[in-house]
Amino acid sequence: MQRMGMVIGLNADKVAEYKDLHANAWPGVLKMITECNIANYSIYLKEPENLLFGYWEYHGEDFEADAAKMAADPETQRWWDVCMPCQKPLETRKKGEWWAIMDEVFHLD
Repeated sequence: MQRMGMVIGLNADKVAEYKDLHANAWPGVLKMITECNIANYSIYLKEPENLLFGYWEYHGEDFEADAAKMAADPETQRWWDVCMPCQKPLETRKKGEWWAIMDEVFHLD
């Protein structure tokens, strides 16, 4: 299992919409997340800075293949089309990232 954390900004005028979207997440999107070996997925919001912190546990063998499977899913693509305008990627993110992947510096079970 691999723990993964990531961060992205949220546009101030989209906070309520983003919260509502995730309070009513689409079942097909949730199913695809599970099919791509992701579990224990949480997103936290820090206001008023409007930073989103995402965390999940990856239980698969090939994250890049599972990420590609998710990206190819039409319902996930429609979900992203709705969510992405709400988000404000960090200028310091790596090439190819939308959410900036974070390094784990501490963990305690």
